[in-house]
Amino acid sequence: MPLLEIKNLKLDFAAGGKYLRAVDDVSLTLNEGETVCLVGESGCGKSVTALSIAQLVPTPPAKYAGGEILLNGRDVLKMSSAELRSIRGGVVSYVFQEPGASLNPVSRIGAQIKESLKLHWKNRAGRNSGSASADGKAVNDGAHGVTRPTSKDLDREVIRLLRLVGIPAPESRIRNYPFEMSGGMQQRVMIAMALASEPKLLVADEPTTALDVTIQAQILDLLSDLKKRFNMAILLITHNLGIVGDMADRVAVMYAGQIVELAPARELLSRPLHPYTKALMNSVPKLQGGATRLTAIPGKVPGIGNFPPGCRFAPRCPSAKPECANTMPELVEVEAGRWVRCLYAR
Repeated sequence: MPLLEIKNLKLDFAAGGKYLRAVDDVSLTLNEGETVCLVGESGCGKSVTALSIAQLVPTPPAKYAGGEILLNGRDVLKMSSAELRSIRGGVVSYVFQEPGASLNPVSRIGAQIKESLKLHWKNRAGRNSGSASADGKAVNDGAHGVTRPTSKDLDREVIRLLRLVGIPAPESRIRNYPFEMSGGMQQRVMIAMALASEPKLLVADEPTTALDVTIQAQILDLLSDLKKRFNMAILLITHNLGIVGDMADRVAVMYAGQIVELAPARELLSRPLHPYTKALMNSVPKLQGGATRLTAIPGKVPGIGNFPPGCRFAPRCPSAKPECANTMPELVEVEAGRWVRCLYAR
């Protein structure tokens, strides 16, 4: 059974007295220990799809109009508020772009990580039985039979997590405020917070945005190392195909609220089939061949409510034919493990 299975997800947003479809019939699976990259231009629905996994999209203004999101075989869209609280952070954790906007600027980073630890301590596998008070006696909360961590327990665990994500001198860093740390260090703190609950799935939404190239590489290497260490699944959201080859087992390419191509990473990068995937590949800067003008995709992603009736990429596609404008292609398996939404990519 896959760890995550999204089936025909449909998500609408209220606008102007009516609902407009932002995510349209998206299906995706993710297995334990696997990394799947969700790729596409800004505004194509990547982040909304990812937030839906833990039902984090506010309703209203959004409305889940159809489909299923199965996490460990349970449908997230049918969970109660209490059940949702248990999986948010406990089963699936998020690392967002621009960590400076996610961290509380007036709270020390140690306190912020402790908050996550307190919320999910009882879900942490194999650690609760070892917690003890200062005199060596276990502390039990009575109501749930779960060992409560002491302040010293929390301090030790925060330091361990900071050391795990590569922050030097964690014993002193726990007292830092976010503004006292660089962008790369702040992102490492966000990853430490996400790991505090020992999740099975880590959703990394553009985790290297606004970081310089060297720090980007360090953050991606850190995520790869943590994935192997904890057998953790990762859903990595990005618009940069340049980082996909080193990270992904499979790649899902998204455009205008739909997945248009899904394939093993190496196969997709070496032989893209959908015209949009080819256009994304062509727009990646080349290191060989001297200075040349970058290839751009003409036009822009259509906004919700303005999708064309046929193939949504047809107005920008150099290979479009007359029937593409009126016929909506289905996502079909054209080869083993390769799915494409195009009339002519079969």
